[in-house]
Amino acid sequence: MGTTVSIKKVVALVSLAATLVAGCGNTTTTSTTAPGGSAAPSGEQPAASSTQPKKGGTITIGLKDEPDQLDIQKTGMAVANQIAGNLGGGLVTQDPETLEFKPYLAESWTVSEDGKTWSFVIRSGVKFQDGSPLTAKSFADTYQRALNPETAAKVAGSNLSEVASVEAPDDKTLVLKLKQPFAPLLQYLSDPGWLQPLSMEAIKKAGDKYGRQPVGVGPWKFESWENGQSITFVRNEDFTWADPIAKNQGPVYPDKLIYKFINENQTMLAALESGSIDIASKIDAKDVKKYKDNPKYEVKEMLRNGLGLFIMMNTRKPVFQQLEVRQALNKAINKEAIMKAVIQGEGVVAYGPLPPSLFGYDEAVKDYGYAYKVDEAKALLEKAGYQKNGQGIYEKDGKPLTLEILAQTGTWAQAAQLIQAMLKDIGVEVKIVTLEWGALVDTATKGNFDMTLMGYTLNDPDVLYLFLHSSQIANGLNFSAVHDDKLDGLLVKGRTTVDSAARKEVYKEIQKYVVEQAWWVPLYTEKQFNIVRKPVEGVRMHPLRGLMYQDSWVNQ
Repeated sequence: MGTTVSIKKVVALVSLAATLVAGCGNTTTTSTTAPGGSAAPSGEQPAASSTQPKKGGTITIGLKDEPDQLDIQKTGMAVANQIAGNLGGGLVTQDPETLEFKPYLAESWTVSEDGKTWSFVIRSGVKFQDGSPLTAKSFADTYQRALNPETAAKVAGSNLSEVASVEAPDDKTLVLKLKQPFAPLLQYLSDPGWLQPLSMEAIKKAGDKYGRQPVGVGPWKFESWENGQSITFVRNEDFTWADPIAKNQGPVYPDKLIYKFINENQTMLAALESGSIDIASKIDAKDVKKYKDNPKYEVKEMLRNGLGLFIMMNTRKPVFQQLEVRQALNKAINKEAIMKAVIQGEGVVAYGPLPPSLFGYDEAVKDYGYAYKVDEAKALLEKAGYQKNGQGIYEKDGKPLTLEILAQTGTWAQAAQLIQAMLKDIGVEVKIVTLEWGALVDTATKGNFDMTLMGYTLNDPDVLYLFLHSSQIANGLNFSAVHDDKLDGLLVKGRTTVDSAARKEVYKEIQKYVVEQAWWVPLYTEKQFNIVRKPVEGVRMHPLRGLMYQDSWVNQ
């Protein structure tokens, strides 16, 4: 006998939240021409807030990163998921106040006693933006496509990796049969981006161009993409099946939602102040204070659900096959100093692979994580067989310890310079290789690097499976090429342990082991700041998804 899951009572598989993957991108700067119907220019005082939302206008959002495509199954970029979420919706949703899972595109679901068969009843009356109806088969086709190796779906495929089969016995019933109980399943199914239903008809019609002309079931319809400049969505007038966490259950209020790609922080702020954009996203901490003190703006902040910055070491390289070398680099880097210099201290120092914002975080990591101890770092290198040469650089068998580190421009490059200086102080030469995001990921995937800076955002500790399990080396996110049988077993145990208390203990063990093995150098998790111009009303913050626009409107 299965257990029925209703709005008020949910199968509690995981304690926290949605999903997203590592990384950000780079892009070119956009023009700053104000769109029609956007918020008033900065020289005008915002009008008094109306009590009733109004239809019309445009909300323009500044983003620092441009996605590679919007075929959500063929990208691994966090910004693609952020943007594509406007096109879609999840089988379930997550209440922003209680973090309880609730029905959405599935109106109910049941789970078998062994936790391996999940049956979902699909909501009626939902249509894709091309007019075709949403059915259980739509979800089945979508998930089967994600699981097909030919699709090479990095994130969507990994999120469904424990699904053995997907069936749709009728238009209303979707059945997922799992290989084993899978704790993060509801987390992944609640994401409106990665696992949203796709129209197979639209994919067939568009062919290779689908990534630039996507179709979904969400409140916004794709209109256009000006490469290097912007992506524009228009209101889906037929939308009457909003996420139940929204106040507005009908079509969105604005006529358009525009994402402008503005890579440079000061250019983004100039666009905000001129009225060219209405929301500036991921603003550097050093620039936030003046907006907090200005009544014309609202600053929305949250601690990132992931590690904002860490170093991955490539264990394919012989130098990083020595534990003492990996541990030495951990002890040679002053994380507190990097955090203060790069993000003005607006965050928390990271000592392990999980941030305090995620379920399973071990408070004790502050005690067993590596502290900044230069003398101990040098001693570890000498234990590994390195001695300093006449130039003060450690060498072994006549070969100097010279390493490369991959970084993006901006704060990552700034952090890389500090890391370079700190390692030079102990006798390790570091060369910085600055790449745009796509090239960095391609280089890291191919294993053509020594170290790389990295960051991730994901709302479940299962992110460690994606980054550290040996099955993720070839086509996944295990750029460090970590292959450790003990860790593999723990990571599988973490994703298959359903009881929350027991699962938390597994992740404590994982964190301690990952720190001990020193495959990464965790640096910090930053606060994320978004600035909203006051003429735009009703922008809500989900603690796991970030900004939400279903209730937003322009007070023209």
